Parts: sequence; structure tokens; C-alpha cells
Amino acid sequence: MADPNENEFLDDLEAMEAEIYAAAEEEIDDEALELDQLRAERDEFKDRFMRALADAENARKRSEKDRREAENYGGSKLARDMLPVYDNMKRALEAATDEQREVSGPLLEGVELTMRELLNVFKKHGIEIIAPEVGDRFDPQAHQAMFEAPVPGTKAGDIIQVAAEGFMLHDRLLRPAQVGVSSQPAG
Repeated sequence: MADPNENEFLDDLEAMEAEIYAAAEEEIDDEALELDQLRAERDEFKDRFMRALADAENARKRSEKDRREAENYGGSKLARDMLPVYDNMKRALEAATDEQREVSGPLLEGVELTMRELLNVFKKHGIEIIAPEVGDRFDPQAHQAMFEAPVPGTKAGDIIQVAAEGFMLHDRLLRPAQVGVSSQPAG
């Protein structure tokens, strides 16, 4: 027969063992919960980091685009203000008669040189002339119709007169060419 003290000792031992297992399981559950919380926090920080990285990259691209646009188009107001200077110099050169060229040759030569230099500066800064010819088709992307008139021998939409040349600054319209357009019905 087993000793009652031995049975009591075994029961106490089993109870202590159960307590130890319960405490260990509780500690394991607490550590697993803490580990899950740390993983969730890590994932949140990783997501925030990736978003911040993407935002920084987008800001870099945006600032690069803004810098390029400022470089290419920052002087568009000055360029637009210089166009009447070109127009006036061109009109002055076109208005000079042969007599005036004989009398004021050096002066007109100076104006021509200044005009060439102005065109070189335009080219250097990406300004190109839009020079339509009589008979070309009207293009609303590059031309501004100043008037319409029926002209025999033309089709509707043909350019019948060029009042002023237009200008492009790189790929942007600085000023449309000012033209007269035929309204002659096809027939």
C-alpha cells in the first residue's frame, strides 16, 4: 500500500507541474502576442517608409520637371516682349527702298546685322519662327485668323495673306502667326 504522504506529495507535485506548465503557456502566449504586435508595428513602419520613399521620389521628379520647365520657359515673358522688336525691325528692312539703301547703306546694314543677331539669340534660346506662306492650309494650332475673305482660285481654309509671323518657344506656342484666310466655298 502506498504511503498517504507519498500520494499527497505526488498530487502536490502534479499541481506544481500544472502551475508551471500554465505559467509557461501564459508566458509563451504573452511573448507570442508581443511578437505579433512587434511584427504589426514593423509592417506599419515599413509601409510608412515605403510611402515616404515614394513621396520623396515623386517630389524629386516633380522638382526636376519644374526645373526643366523654368529653364526652357522661364524667359517666355521676355521673349514675348521681344517679338514686337523683331516685327518692327523686319518692317523697317522691308520698307527700305533701293534709293534709301544707296543713301543709308551702312545704317541699313547695321539694322540687318542687329536683326541677324536677334535671330541668333532667338535660336540659342529655343525660339523658332512660324512662317506660313500664302497658299498654305490654316492650322489653328499655329495660326490666328485675323480675317476671312472670299478669294477666287483658293479653297476655304487657305492662307491668303500673312500679317505677322508666329513664334514657338521649344514646343510651346509663343505667338500664333497672324494670317488672313480664304472663305471661298469649294466649287
